[in-house]
Amino acid sequence: MQATLNTLRALMRSPQGAVGTVLVTLLLIISIFGPVIAPQDPEGFNFGARFSEPTSQFLFGTDWFGRDLLSRILVGARSTVLLAILATIIGTAIGAMIGIFSGFVGGWVDELIMRAVDAIMAIPGLLLALMILTVLGSSSLNAVIAIGIAFAPGMSRIARSTTLSVRELDYVSAARARGESSLWIIFAEILPNMVAPVIVEATIRVAFAIMTLATLSFLGLGAQPPSSEWGLMIAEAREHMFRSPWPIVVPGIAIALIAIAFNLLGDGLRDVLNPQAQE
Repeated sequence: MQATLNTLRALMRSPQGAVGTVLVTLLLIISIFGPVIAPQDPEGFNFGARFSEPTSQFLFGTDWFGRDLLSRILVGARSTVLLAILATIIGTAIGAMIGIFSGFVGGWVDELIMRAVDAIMAIPGLLLALMILTVLGSSSLNAVIAIGIAFAPGMSRIARSTTLSVRELDYVSAARARGESSLWIIFAEILPNMVAPVIVEATIRVAFAIMTLATLSFLGLGAQPPSSEWGLMIAEAREHMFRSPWPIVVPGIAIALIAIAFNLLGDGLRDVLNPQAQE
């Protein structure tokens, strides 16, 4: 607990870390409580206010059905942000386990696993996600699974490289000398001491997960109507972009803002958890 507080204090002393922490905290609050604080029904039609510009009643304007864009953004944050975080957690967990196992075992097993990972990483992440969705079908849950699987290979290489350096340290050798099992050494000795770079990488990858999830929804392979997922909102607004730019501009700014927020938080965590990188 004290270590967490110290990390948070150090993070708030970093300009990008402080800004990223504040923005991410606000965005997470909005993602959780968005439907509660939405000023209007996100699916409520106001045909007398179609394509409205920002006004006192509709702060972000309205779309072609007269739906309040602010309410749709607040409600859609849950399906955009939280699902992107879930996809990142899935990819981080799978990749970390593969990387730790490969680095700890070593030898021909490590070589075989890493060559398979290299082959998968040769496929662009978005294309790999599209291939997985072709098999699983189009839905938000399948998009989360596809993004998680696409992120796993890159995370496994980071986990492996950290494991290779940690496994040679004295406390790991001492655990082997005591006769501890391999599972105990992995989870009690190696995992706690290589989690910092994994957390930093995962934080930055949330931004990529959000953009990838929005892209898949834009292509019609993620969230489906009438969802207010931000990428889907942009896709649906394409036909009306010359009538009013607000249905595209508002979710586009939201996606850019949250990507910037997680990137700033990741940069701040990198400087705090790895002072040598800052130097």
